[in-house]
Amino acid sequence: MTVMVHDPLSHEDTDVLLEGFLALETPEGFRAELIDGEIVVTPPPLGDHEDWIAEISLQIVRDSPRRFHWAGQKGLIIPGDGEGRENRVIPDMIIAPAELRFFRGTPEWLRPDPDRVAMVVEVTSSRPGPDRGSKRYGYARAGIPLYLLVDRGEETVTLFSGPDETAYRHTDQVPFGKALPLPEPFEIELDTSGFA
Repeated sequence: MTVMVHDPLSHEDTDVLLEGFLALETPEGFRAELIDGEIVVTPPPLGDHEDWIAEISLQIVRDSPRRFHWAGQKGLIIPGDGEGRENRVIPDMIIAPAELRFFRGTPEWLRPDPDRVAMVVEVTSSRPGPDRGSKRYGYARAGIPLYLLVDRGEETVTLFSGPDETAYRHTDQVPFGKALPLPEPFEIELDTSGFA
């Protein structure tokens, strides 16, 4: 389900939309996000989606020389489309160095600290547009150093890095089945052969 707002929102309208969004009660397993003035409700993910998240986390834990904590279903407040709006998104994974204890005592919705969040991960759903566009630009504007996108429709894995105030400056992409190097702090080759 998507609720779309086509006209630019006034500050008052934005406040009303945010209040309505925060009051939503979605069925268990569904995810509600506020992206560029739209309330987007996504159904529970299919099994392969969860399998890929598990595989990424396994490889990071097993192969990286550092320890990391990660959270799924944790809400982030990131910059919106440049019209003064903020997006409220729920990445599939937020990964932070374990020694920072980033997730301890955090509220339901938090603003990411780029010095404490190492990477966010998204696996595309039946509505891939926000993962490919709005979320990518929002994560860059929030200064999140790395954004890993597993695109089921395109059958690619893309690492976006080098954020600035508008976008990521660097993109490394491989088709499913090829290895993708993850730089510091991970320092591993992500094996995507299980995604094909």
